[in-house]
Amino acid sequence: MTELTPSAIVATYFPGPQSENEVGVRAEVEAVLDSWFNWRKGLFASDPTTAPLPDQNAEVLRREHRLLSRRLNELCEALTAETPSYSPRSMGHMKAELSLPALLGWLAATLHNPNNTTRESSKVGTLIEREAISMLADMLGYDRSQAQGHFTSGGTVANFEAVWRARYRLDHWLSLALFISETTGEPLDVFAAAHMGWDRFRSLWGAHGLTDDVLRRYSAVASNPPEVFRRISQASGRAYLGPVVLVPGNKHYSWRKAASVFGLGEESFWSIALDDQGRLDLTAFEGLVFRAKAEGRPVLMAVSVAGTTETGEIDPIDGLHDLLERWEQERGWRIWRHVDAAYGGFLCSLLGGLDEAVLGIDLARALGAIGRADSITIDPHKLGYVPYACGAFLTRDAGRYVVSAFDAPYLDRPEMGQDKWSSTLEGSRSAGGAAAVWLTGKTLGFGPAGIGTLLAETIRSRRHFQAAVSRELPFVRFLEPSDANIVCFSIAEDGEALSSSNRRTEALFEAFRTSDAFAVSRTRLGVDYLAQVERHVARYGGAADEDSLTMIRCVFMNPYWAAPALRDHLVQEYIELLKRFANQDLPMTTPDDKPDD
Repeated sequence: MTELTPSAIVATYFPGPQSENEVGVRAEVEAVLDSWFNWRKGLFASDPTTAPLPDQNAEVLRREHRLLSRRLNELCEALTAETPSYSPRSMGHMKAELSLPALLGWLAATLHNPNNTTRESSKVGTLIEREAISMLADMLGYDRSQAQGHFTSGGTVANFEAVWRARYRLDHWLSLALFISETTGEPLDVFAAAHMGWDRFRSLWGAHGLTDDVLRRYSAVASNPPEVFRRISQASGRAYLGPVVLVPGNKHYSWRKAASVFGLGEESFWSIALDDQGRLDLTAFEGLVFRAKAEGRPVLMAVSVAGTTETGEIDPIDGLHDLLERWEQERGWRIWRHVDAAYGGFLCSLLGGLDEAVLGIDLARALGAIGRADSITIDPHKLGYVPYACGAFLTRDAGRYVVSAFDAPYLDRPEMGQDKWSSTLEGSRSAGGAAAVWLTGKTLGFGPAGIGTLLAETIRSRRHFQAAVSRELPFVRFLEPSDANIVCFSIAEDGEALSSSNRRTEALFEAFRTSDAFAVSRTRLGVDYLAQVERHVARYGGAADEDSLTMIRCVFMNPYWAAPALRDHLVQEYIELLKRFANQDLPMTTPDDKPDD
């Protein structure tokens, strides 16, 4: 595509905050409806019509149509009170305007209502999904000819998909090792066995003439988990407590849910300490792996985050993968690597273009390493500007995508070659999200000249905001670093204690919440962020007399921040509002939970 400026992209591919593209949108929606109506009228044109018969009561029909119209009117009126997330004034959460390609693609597919369970129920939708996944894979650094994946309802389910596959792999390797130990009497080294790799697995499988039916009797997933754990303990000579999942302290709440859903127990999710910049600490990670080895507990997966929920930070993914790849070469440990890039994955669209410089060298390296992961979570309904609900789960290749097989007697499996129904946690899945991503990729594009240009401008807008506020309001203390387009701040005078700053920041948030001017969110950085909190307070000479930091959180993902005049107007209005609120005698408030993005 011809390279466009950020303003031109916004003017072309978005509805406009004042519905500036109303005429064009109406025309495209009408064209979508025309196509749908014509398809229905023409496909089985010889079938009898269901139009009302002459003797039916026309007045009854008119009454029912009036009822539908009235109720629809009520719904539309009620929705005018919905959160106006299309506006750049709505900056509290990871939710913004929809792009026109995404909106129209979603509408076109939804009218046809395909179910991407199989090609039997979605002849076109499943093909669109395959192409859309290839586009995302290419952006994320996977080989699109090898990558596999599917669309989900969001990042939570996509993360669950990763746990499911990592468990499948680990369970196979450990089951085979248990079989060998029990049949030969060899002591079982749980940690070494659980990370043996497929090459070693296949070699041992062939040497022992194993079958699936035999291996199932040694599987904690396919048979009786407590009984298998008991046998592993006996074979290894120590109590087997199950695998662990290593997740950084900046993790999304979905990982806690995964512990419950998969029956792993919350204790099995070991939190990796964060450094003083709020990112995964590699030294702490290494220590946890060796602790797991010492305790005879396999590492089910190692998770890193690209775009944290609270602050948008990006972990040193390249450093983590360097370490794990070195262990694989030197020690034979194959540990599943998953990147939770639900928010930040689309920043990969900047790589390789002129705007890559806006990321900085370290972030570019971290994002560039995402494609070295075994699996990735990404949410098009965040920085992809796609309608809810649309997440995606991808693996590097077909081997990593494999999970346990399930039978559905009403599906004709021999004809379903590449269908997803047996390999997705969700059964029925709409093709709407896939179509939205597909049309976005075919028009705006997921490269540096397309969505990358737009996302680079959101980072610049965040920087512009931060610089303008800092110049005029020195008591506004921004959290450092700010990796992407999210920024957090507290208010504190020089030398002010954290407890006092927290109270005043809480009061400031309450003032924002009672105002219609801007929607912001609040987050609290707790014990996982202790090093970063201490660094933040030390920058203004304060005393860290509490173990958490309350901050105002602003997300600059809205595309309309790319319009210079609008951006300058809103930033100045925000500054004036901050001045007014800060001068008020604001009451203390009771803090709520952190944002739920």
